[in-house]
Amino acid sequence: MINPSEIQRLIVAALPGATVNVRDLTGGGDHYEIEIVSGAFEGLPTLQRHRLVHAPLRDVLGGALHAVALRTRTPNET
Repeated sequence: MINPSEIQRLIVAALPGATVNVRDLTGGGDHYEIEIVSGAFEGLPTLQRHRLVHAPLRDVLGGALHAVALRTRTPNET
């Protein structure tokens, strides 16, 4: 199990200045919806954005963090 604040900390460390909202989807601490707003996503397709988010989570994905649903956008996207 991994808590939302740890997920947020890992992502913000990799994407400084990002706004990260984490929501536990099941209450079990292993399925999360994560919304990330970052200028680092500017001009990137969805796959590359998701890779930027998965990178700092690689040590917990498939273990303590079983599943994530990502929503990525830049500050200029609604």
